[in-house]
Amino acid sequence: MTIKDIARLSGVGVSTVSRVINNTGYVSDDVRNKVTSIVREYNFTPNNSARNLKGRTTKNIALLVKGITNPFFNKMIRIIEEKCALRGYPVFIQNVDAQANEIEIAIQEKRDRNLCGVILLGGNFGYSEEAFKALGIPTVLVTVSANEDISKDLYSSIKIDDEKEAYDAVSALIALGHEEIGFIYNPPGDQLTPNRLRFEGYKRALEEHGIAFNPSLVASYGGEPLHSGYISGFRAAQELLGRNPRMSAVFAFADVLALGACKAILSSGRRIPDDISIIGFDGIEEGEFFTPSLDTVYQPAEEMALASIEALFDMLQGGGTRHKIYNGVLLRRGSTKARK
Repeated sequence: MTIKDIARLSGVGVSTVSRVINNTGYVSDDVRNKVTSIVREYNFTPNNSARNLKGRTTKNIALLVKGITNPFFNKMIRIIEEKCALRGYPVFIQNVDAQANEIEIAIQEKRDRNLCGVILLGGNFGYSEEAFKALGIPTVLVTVSANEDISKDLYSSIKIDDEKEAYDAVSALIALGHEEIGFIYNPPGDQLTPNRLRFEGYKRALEEHGIAFNPSLVASYGGEPLHSGYISGFRAAQELLGRNPRMSAVFAFADVLALGACKAILSSGRRIPDDISIIGFDGIEEGEFFTPSLDTVYQPAEEMALASIEALFDMLQGGGTRHKIYNGVLLRRGSTKARK
């Protein structure tokens, strides 16, 4: 039995269970009684070895990654781990499931490992001010940020403008004469995520160029893990091709989806870019070795990783927070051309 199990059985967050067990912070009487009864029922004993770390200065940093198998994140993970180690700070890397709350996991890791800082790689824009305050250590968000109503003094952020970069990519396809442009992404539900922003950029480009939005030109990979994006991109492209025989271009919110889509396009007997042009997003190395090489919106992964480290260590040394937005670059590699 762990604190996560207690939280699940109680129907509350890990941080709430922690406040009850440690008698810190406000918790309503109803919630406190519910958690306490489950603790007693299962004879739960907190991790004393983790508690003994309290008050002892450590250099432990957690790197929590939402989608650790995404090739785009691999380079960033290596750089963050290496550069922190050179400064004498061990990095604990943990994958975060798509439906999990990374801030709650960070709070748990802070208590178990006595963290001095945390970097959150991937995720969404729906963080609360209370969550940052409950975490209470230097925190850097990479590829996302918090909403505008959250104080920027509570965290640092390193990202690109996903909506703008997607808008520019689709506008580039339109400039080549394409109008029936497919889009592949993962519907984020109610959350504001990078892929939702890219979807908004796709729709805005169509609207501003006088092209009506057509829902049949949108396909998703159904929330499957991004490591299966090659297969998901293949299936989504098959769906698009079946519904839209006149489709002449595809924009995918991630390169792994785009590469899977390329396979589906070629398997259908069509040629890239002669029959269908395609653009991905991220700039992963694998896209360079496809034939033809994949056009993509390149994110400067190395620069963003280094910037996240500098932001974290600046905060650790008592400095202020940083919020940097990088520009993407549309790499023309050979998978797009003017429509016939």
